[in-house]
Amino acid sequence: MHLLNLGILAHVDAGKTSLTERLLHSVGVIDEPGRVDAGNTRTDTLALERQRGITIKSAVVSFAIDDVTVNLIDTPGHPDFIAEVERVLGVLDGAVLVVSAVEGVQAQTRVLMRTLQRLRIPTLLFVNKIDRRGARYDGVLREICQRLTPEVVPMGTVGGLGTPDAHFVPGLAATALDVLADHDDELLAAYVEGSDASLGVGSAMSHTTRGAASHTARGGMSHDTLHAALTTQTRQALVHPVHFGSAITGAGVNALVTGIKELLPPADGDPDGPVSGTVFKVERGPAGEKVAYARMFSGTLRTRDRIPFGEAGAEGRVTAISVFDHGTDVRADAVPAGRIARLWGLTDIRIGDALGEPRTAHEHFFAAPTLETVVVPGPGVDTRKLHLALTQLAEQDPLIDLRHDEVRQETSVSLYGEVQKEVVQATLAEEFGLDVTFRETTVICIERPSGPGAAVEFNKKGANPFLATVGLRVDPAPAGSGVRFRLEVELGAMPYAFFKAVEDTVRETLGQGLHGWQVTDCTVTMTHSGYSPRQSHAHQGFDKSMSSTGYDFRGVTPLVLIEALRRAGTRVYEPMHRFRLEAPADTLGALLPVLAALRAVPQTTETQGAACVLEGAIPAGRVHELEQRLPGLTRGEGEWESAFDHYAPITYGTVPERPRTDHNPLNRKEYLLNVTRRVGS
Repeated sequence: MHLLNLGILAHVDAGKTSLTERLLHSVGVIDEPGRVDAGNTRTDTLALERQRGITIKSAVVSFAIDDVTVNLIDTPGHPDFIAEVERVLGVLDGAVLVVSAVEGVQAQTRVLMRTLQRLRIPTLLFVNKIDRRGARYDGVLREICQRLTPEVVPMGTVGGLGTPDAHFVPGLAATALDVLADHDDELLAAYVEGSDASLGVGSAMSHTTRGAASHTARGGMSHDTLHAALTTQTRQALVHPVHFGSAITGAGVNALVTGIKELLPPADGDPDGPVSGTVFKVERGPAGEKVAYARMFSGTLRTRDRIPFGEAGAEGRVTAISVFDHGTDVRADAVPAGRIARLWGLTDIRIGDALGEPRTAHEHFFAAPTLETVVVPGPGVDTRKLHLALTQLAEQDPLIDLRHDEVRQETSVSLYGEVQKEVVQATLAEEFGLDVTFRETTVICIERPSGPGAAVEFNKKGANPFLATVGLRVDPAPAGSGVRFRLEVELGAMPYAFFKAVEDTVRETLGQGLHGWQVTDCTVTMTHSGYSPRQSHAHQGFDKSMSSTGYDFRGVTPLVLIEALRRAGTRVYEPMHRFRLEAPADTLGALLPVLAALRAVPQTTETQGAACVLEGAIPAGRVHELEQRLPGLTRGEGEWESAFDHYAPITYGTVPERPRTDHNPLNRKEYLLNVTRRVGS
């Protein structure tokens, strides 16, 4: 028996949760498939998911296909919950990408497919809803080839398309050899031999001729040879088999089950090797305890084992384990390599933490949220309970960042979109009993240094209350490089703990630049250092007032860094989305003025028959407004897709300011008052 960790991905409403239910039914895990509109699906367990009919949190369910145990992970389809999808991608052995036979390839479908290809995750495509009126076969295949990938192998044809009697007829298309031969020299030789022998043509062949040649070459090739090539290339993510069917009627699902079993690769990993795993989900149990979902890549983790995790060297003891089996999870004494398990006892665990030996640094496959909003507590809401509830939500979604302003007693949350805001509001009401509203959503900008700048604070009596000398220089760095800290002073010039205090404080202080936005893409160099050695009075202990401590370096560093930034100057940049808009050509006259008003910049315009395709860039803060106006501007025929692409300098109007939540080192007097008052409290 072997294992397969399988992800189901799709654009919202493509039917992946319904497909999950049908798969569970077809393999005998459940007697009847649940329905999203009835709110009785196995994987949508949250009350909010059942009410709204959308998947919000990823869910794991297990079933067996003969000798293959499949851990199936149902993921959200709405773009606002892309962070849930990101965490799942790193633990998959294979995926099924669902496309609607009616709506076809959507914007989110393309985002997901690009990511699956970049990560080289073996992927099957399932074209759902063939029983729906308006379902297409050739048209959807053409869209897949044009907008997703040309490396597709249709696994059969459809009869009764667009009717309740629609059914899938398995059988490789005559053109399958065309695609497979591109990645296999032996198949290519057979292809060329069959082409030359039967048709007498050279390398330049029309699509029709290639299909005929492929059919002839395939006629002299065994089914086993062709199937072996298909299996090998699918497992290498070189080609993508395409199945058609209906999750509602069950048409084509058995063929898909066979494809999952035969074409996708089994999980690998040495159960006797060093323990190594990744946490991709964290939830709270009935008693409020943390439960971590982890994929084991190597070794075997057992109950009562102590395991290191995370980057900070944390460690915890596993108190209980459950593994997924036949539609549910069951308690187990151990979890070996290849399996997914729920773990108890790791109280400080976070999503993305490595268990045991880390495999690779966690990579973000999608951009972080570019929007934020302030949470406004309703009448009678305890702000401490609200902050605790928001903290728990952030634990489950680390890309949702919290910013707490102690002065204004306000908490901001970062978001991907308006639907996510509605879900946060409903979750706080239903799970925590907290009534909240939100302020208007705003864009999260960044700051970058305009040039070099340096400053220094010396350890001199009366200069400041800190027994520390710190000098810092800020230099711009290439876009996307982040923040680098380096030393121009000898590492042995003072205790390492003081250098560490400066570096940590630099990174924290850069969270709020001259305009309140996070400062990035820069190098910060420590140019001066100095401290007062440990001193004590005769016959007495250590005298803190005469000796430097970590507090001194943490206190003076913000003053130095902000002054260096002030001398360097910073520029504010706003997030920009790349977009692709396909609309009827006769609506272009109405679209262009609206795009201009929203500061969207079309970079290419192409006419395709009666349609036009615009590609360009638009500020992230204007995307939602354009999405709302688009149906009216294009008679409901416009197809829009966008994704974060880059940051662009703000060159219009007033530079946006973000309220500060720190002790405001921009104002030296206010900062020293705040810090010394804090020390005295």
